[in-house]
Amino acid sequence: MRTLVLATRNRHKAEEIRALLGPEYRCPTLADWPDAPPVIEDGETFAANARKKALCLAGWLGAACPPPGPASAAGEVWVLADDSGLEVDALDGQPGVHSARFAALDSGHPGNATDAENNAKLLRLLAGVPAERRGARFRCVVALAPVSRSRAPAGEVHLFEGVCEGWIGFAPRGEGGFGYDPLFHPQGLDRTFAELSPQEKNRISHRARALARMRAWLESRA
Repeated sequence: MRTLVLATRNRHKAEEIRALLGPEYRCPTLADWPDAPPVIEDGETFAANARKKALCLAGWLGAACPPPGPASAAGEVWVLADDSGLEVDALDGQPGVHSARFAALDSGHPGNATDAENNAKLLRLLAGVPAERRGARFRCVVALAPVSRSRAPAGEVHLFEGVCEGWIGFAPRGEGGFGYDPLFHPQGLDRTFAELSPQEKNRISHRARALARMRAWLESRA
């Protein structure tokens, strides 16, 4: 069984990734390694942030954990890091890599904003923008880096991208999902991500598409 250490403490994200990958992958999170160093996501692209997180954590695990690696599981051990966010055409691609802390940028607060704050800011900036100009997409880049059992410096990384096109609604709809899901209408559907069941969302989401590419690559190596 392959072990994919998820470079996140976000419970919602971890649950979604586990559901997408299925039981044949073991997916512990950073909650299992409370001493793992924080990684400052200061890249200008999703790919840069995902790469940095994957390499930093893979290097730390290789040095901090005794062979044969985290969880002492048989088989390969990888770090899976992702960075994802919303790109809105009318806002020149914002919030982009700042999606999680979009509202916090106004106050200079170093942490992330709440989902409600981010959604409120997005609606405020799009006030008066007609439906035909509210095009947007969710983009996800997954980075995969092996944990070196020889404790050699981490350097290998593989990137996989997924995109889901859609548009931004005029008010939140739905109780499911997280982040900007209540405002995002995926192309071809009359419901928001937050109105879809987890199974429906996982068939079309940006993260699902990136992980499908990653899984196909891993399985091609078997």
